[in-house]
Amino acid sequence: MELVRKQIHMNRMKGRASTQITLDDDFIVPDTMDDMAQVLLQTGDITVEAVKPMTEKVQIKGKLDFQVLYQKEEGGLQALAGSIPFDETVNVPGLSDRDDVNVSWNLEDLKADMIHSRKLGVKALAGFLVQAEVLAEETAAADVDREPQDAVQVRTEPVEIASIAVRRRDTYRIQEEVTLPANKPNVDRLLWKEMGLRGINVRPMDKKLYVSGDLMIFLLYQGEGENTPVQWLEESIPFSGELELAESSEDLVPMIQVRIAHKELEAKPDYDGEMREFGLDAVLDLDIRLYQEEEATLLSDLYSTREELQPITQIAEFQKILAKNACKCKVAEKVSLNDSNSVLQICRSDGAVKLDEVSVQEDGLLLEGVLEVSLLYLTSDDSASIQAESFTLPFQCSATAGGVDETSIYQIIPGLEQMTAVMMGGNGVEIKAVINLEVLVQQPVRQPVITGVERQPLDLEKLQKLPGIVGYIVQPEDDLWGIAKKFHTTMDTVIQTNELADGQVKAGQKLILVKEIGNTHDFSNL
Repeated sequence: MELVRKQIHMNRMKGRASTQITLDDDFIVPDTMDDMAQVLLQTGDITVEAVKPMTEKVQIKGKLDFQVLYQKEEGGLQALAGSIPFDETVNVPGLSDRDDVNVSWNLEDLKADMIHSRKLGVKALAGFLVQAEVLAEETAAADVDREPQDAVQVRTEPVEIASIAVRRRDTYRIQEEVTLPANKPNVDRLLWKEMGLRGINVRPMDKKLYVSGDLMIFLLYQGEGENTPVQWLEESIPFSGELELAESSEDLVPMIQVRIAHKELEAKPDYDGEMREFGLDAVLDLDIRLYQEEEATLLSDLYSTREELQPITQIAEFQKILAKNACKCKVAEKVSLNDSNSVLQICRSDGAVKLDEVSVQEDGLLLEGVLEVSLLYLTSDDSASIQAESFTLPFQCSATAGGVDETSIYQIIPGLEQMTAVMMGGNGVEIKAVINLEVLVQQPVRQPVITGVERQPLDLEKLQKLPGIVGYIVQPEDDLWGIAKKFHTTMDTVIQTNELADGQVKAGQKLILVKEIGNTHDFSNL
């Protein structure tokens, strides 16, 4: 008799730490630019340039790139851009320099204030989540390779195991040409440009990933001709395509974070030589995690009617997936713009999903956060016709995850699927949005597994005390395996003796049990 062993490969969570860092710096308006009268918009992106795991800590280097749109003192708009570098060390107990480290981040707050007309103060709050994983391997018995004379009875149980099948980064490039509508004047110079993502969907296929979504662009420009008012263009550009990925298959569970890593939007002449086209070039960074779910059959118990078998066990730790779903939340709110002038039109609406709190509830997670909405609008004030205002709208969403508890490990990717801002009466605006939260919940499971067997001769004195044949009433906690082992027989014998057609027993059922030694029925105590 030999144990059939199974090698189980998995990624085990080794450490997890989160931190917030404050970025704060002052910037002088260059001599080539005009004085500031009012800050209208500020946007920013965090770029992580290097992640270096060390003993008990990880070093993160990167920068905050920001841009500010401001009203000039003599009228008109201008944009100022800059960067704030950072070098942060995060303590992660148990981490070694060989561990696989994943860092996710979020720009939680950004504020640009005028110190005076030539100086700008920029403050930002960035949040970082560091997760360290180690490749682990467990060896456990899955079955017994035996001969008929061994008279070994085995019991197996299925074990759900999840491990990372694919862990890598890749890029997806979008290149498009955007043409101004016929009713828009030619471009004299660009004042402001933005790019964002909505409705992102990435799913694994055989040997590739399918990527789709919408690239949102917004730009302000000065049109050709004297006294031409500031112009704007807001477009949604759908995209879809495939990325080659040899390890991918449709049965894998995806958890893929998508960000814009590079973006360019430049005005260029059209076929007639007029500045009416824009060349768009965006590179998306995909942080890819694909999980493999496996149901492994492991040996949970064994005995023999010919000899004493004592299983040798140890505690193994696995991870299983409790839930992978998308939690969608609708936000609908009416707000009022705080402007004494009449609001003529919404030029631009943008939103950022900020997840504030995740709490465990019965069979799920409660997700709470805010949608930060930024509006740019046109007013009747000719001296400052473009104005901006921001609003914070709370949301709450429940993600189903049966069996979740405080020990569960969860990953959440928030995103904005769609958003509209529509003028109502007066200065009222109705904001409607759909927030999408990708949720993956994993559960660490610790359970004994059999790694070996001690073999001893039968204790004949103990066996003599067992009756050779006995009547037995099935108890509520009983199963067929436990009954057979307790009375030193086999399940097949119990089934045949009692003519159990379905091979099942139920509480209150009466059974005849015959003791076996080897393959011989023992009737010595009749």
